[in-house]
Order: sequence, then C-alpha cells, then structure tokens
Amino acid sequence: MAPQSGLARQRTRSAWVFLAPMLFVLAAVALYPLLRTIWFGFTDASLTSFGSARFVGIRNYLEWLDYGDGNGEWLGLLVDGRWWSAVWNTVRFTLVSVTLETIFGMVIALVLNQKFPGRAVVRAAVLIPWAIPTVVSAKMWGWMLHDQFGIINDMLMRVGILSAPVAWTASPDTAMAAVMMVDIWKTTPFMALLILAGLQMIPDDIYEAARLDGVGPVRTFRRITLPLVLPAMLVAVVFRALDALRIFDIVYVLTPNSPETRTMSVFARENLFDYDKFAYGSAASTLLFLIIAMITIGFIYATRMDLSGTRE
Repeated sequence: MAPQSGLARQRTRSAWVFLAPMLFVLAAVALYPLLRTIWFGFTDASLTSFGSARFVGIRNYLEWLDYGDGNGEWLGLLVDGRWWSAVWNTVRFTLVSVTLETIFGMVIALVLNQKFPGRAVVRAAVLIPWAIPTVVSAKMWGWMLHDQFGIINDMLMRVGILSAPVAWTASPDTAMAAVMMVDIWKTTPFMALLILAGLQMIPDDIYEAARLDGVGPVRTFRRITLPLVLPAMLVAVVFRALDALRIFDIVYVLTPNSPETRTMSVFARENLFDYDKFAYGSAASTLLFLIIAMITIGFIYATRMDLSGTRE
C-alpha cells in the first residue's frame, strides 16, 4: 500500500477533527450507557442499590443452585423459558412483518413509479401512516380493534365474515397477528419510499430496450427491475429488521402484559422497572444488544455488494 501524501494526511486529520464532536456525543449518549448496562448485568443491582451493587459474575445469565441433598437446578436468563419465549416472539414478529412489508412496499413503489395524474398527491398520502407517531397509531388501532366498540369487528360482521366480535388484542390466538398488522400498516410506507428511490435510479433506456426486444412485463421485472433495485431493497430490509428486533412501543401499548406478544425489549423493561430486577433486566438488555449486533453483522456481510451488484 502506497504511503499517503501530505495532502491526504491533512484531509484525514481534518476529517477526524470534524468527526470528533459527533464521536464525543455518541460516546456520551450511547457508549457509556451501553457499557454501564453490560456491567449491571454482572451485578446484583436493583433500583435502590446502584451504589452498593456487588459483582456476582454470570449469575444473572446462568447459575447452578445446589439444594445440598444431591439435587439442584439451573437458574438464570439462559434457562429462563419466559426469555426464550420473548426471543421467539421477537424473531417471529421480525420475519413475518419485514417480509410482508417488503412485498407490499415493492408493490406500492412500482405503482408510485408509474406516471399518472395526481401521483404527487398519492405519494404524500402514502406516507401518512409512517408520519403518525407510533404510540398514536397503536392507540388508534387499539380502539379500532376493540371487541365492543371497534370498527374492524363491525365491518367484518356486516359483511358476514365474523359471527361474533373478536377481542383481537386480548385473545392469545390473535394478539400477535394484531400487533403485526398495525406494524405493517405503519412501516410499509417506509419500505416503499426506499424501494421507490432505488427504482428511480434505474435508467429508462433499459426499459425502452426491453420493450423493443419484446420482453414482457413479468420478465422485465424479474431480469431488470429486481436485480437493479435489490441493493436499495436490502438497505431497507436491514433498517426495518433492526427496528423490528427492538420493537417495544406497539406491543406495550396494544397488548400490555401479554405472554403471547412479549418481546425481548418488553421483557427487559418489565424486569428493569416492574419487578425491580434491575440486574436481571440489564442482562436481558445485554443479550438483546448482542443478538441484534450478531444478526446485523451477519446480514450485512451476507448481502454486502458493490455498485455492480457483485459480492465484494
């Protein structure tokens, strides 16, 4: 590797000078709380004993409790069935919601990429669900899905799909589906926006050449549109997967204290504040961070591409 020139070194130093304030703020508001949370996960801290917390090793993660009579049991987060249920709920929510949001976002982006009267108004209207604050969306949908006063039950009963009202957010059979539906409604416009940006980067000359060669619309989408828009779509999927793995607000507002929809973030929050198991909740938060970090790094590595669409 050739040594840098004086100008290149000067530009590098200038870049670090400009980045220094941002890095300092990031370390103050993100790195320090993260390290503090990881530390609390190895202590017996509670909400009233931050200063006197003692180091207990990996007891919050895994511990063998010996009863002294030859019997015992494993305790800790790694053998906690409630934690692994929350992990499964989070993964299932992420896989289903992100997959459907990607499909619906692609369809909406393809429609919005066409030229038709009023396209600008439609593009603005599509973004309304995404612009509404999440808590507001969750409360709005909570009323719409209410078993006695909700408009969803009323509409489905009028057309004969339902014979009796359904408690969408209270029933174990429908609670997760209700949460997914609200999240898909809210964040599909985000996926559509990013995919639309990728579609608009595709030159029109390619489609004109395909039409002159007699290539049909399905084959054009499969051979031209999809490969060229794939990098933008993968970026959208990464962002949405990160957000979905950290899902908290919709679940907490729509289905509080529901084991069927309890996610990793909700589990950590309950132990941190509701049960006063601050160390245990910190351990759960640490595992949540590690799971998200590993999935993110693996996904980015697996889908990393250069501008030509080939793997680096």
